[in-house]
Amino acid sequence: MKLSDDIYGDYIIEYVLEELVLSRPLQRLKGVYQGGASYFVNEKWNVTRYEHSIGVMLLIRRLGGSLEEQIAGLLHDVSHTAFSHVIDFVFENRDEDYHEKIYHQIITESDIPGILRKYGYDYKDILLDHSKWKLLEQPAPELCADRIDYTLRDMYRYESITLKETHDFLDYLIIKNGKIGLKNIAAAKWFVNTYYKEVIDFFMDPLNIYGYHALAETLKKALAKNIINEDQLLEADEEVIKTLQMSDDKDVNELLSRVHRNVRVKEDKMNFDLFSKKKVRLIDPSVVYENRLIPSSLLSDEIKRMNEHAKRKAEEGMYVSILAN
Repeated sequence: MKLSDDIYGDYIIEYVLEELVLSRPLQRLKGVYQGGASYFVNEKWNVTRYEHSIGVMLLIRRLGGSLEEQIAGLLHDVSHTAFSHVIDFVFENRDEDYHEKIYHQIITESDIPGILRKYGYDYKDILLDHSKWKLLEQPAPELCADRIDYTLRDMYRYESITLKETHDFLDYLIIKNGKIGLKNIAAAKWFVNTYYKEVIDFFMDPLNIYGYHALAETLKKALAKNIINEDQLLEADEEVIKTLQMSDDKDVNELLSRVHRNVRVKEDKMNFDLFSKKKVRLIDPSVVYENRLIPSSLLSDEIKRMNEHAKRKAEEGMYVSILAN
């Protein structure tokens, strides 16, 4: 099977990866938008969990990761519900890890273990402990394939960076002692700046904050009225939206009507309608220095300042004034 990706290009993948890509759990992710409510307030914010999952797999492949780690990368987001992290706000889950809590259940109740068994793999060896996959996952603020792909993919799609810049950055990645690092401090500065375009300029965009809030309130009400249940949250975004629309429930439809693409909002600390504080996300890529990897903030005051600013911004939260909804 040939896969074509906007960032990594064309690859021929093995049969086990092909079957997993074509499986129902992976195909469902084509209808789950990575930005949660973002797509429903701005049609340009349209990256899907499927694209990201393929991207993580291909990045691990590009970096020389094993087939088993590529499998883990492909499947790492398979338990994301409809609307991605919006569900964490529905259930007031501050760590934003609801999808991780249900991961084992989603895997075992799917055809994924059977597909892996067919090719001689035990799903428990590959999927139940991602900490063994050093390219796929690293604790923040380190680089990992997951963090790199969603940053590059979102910012390229939303025209904050160019494809050339993306490819140039990928050429500066290096693997040392099994971990991802960068060859020089200039690449680290570029990525830190790009990462904060993602987590501040995009994640904390007032329109994004509004969309998350409005959709989370709609889903809370629909769950409370048994119009939908938690199992239905494992459908695609549009399927859940359709169920809500067909309910004819006045309260739910009134809330849902506030989620649309003509909303106008702005940041306003003095006269605000919404306040949101999201998970603090920081990045401090390791750079090769004297033949070892060290945090780039130790080599760059600029990176240190960017991190301090991002931390302050996340801790302050976002104050949003609704101008028209």
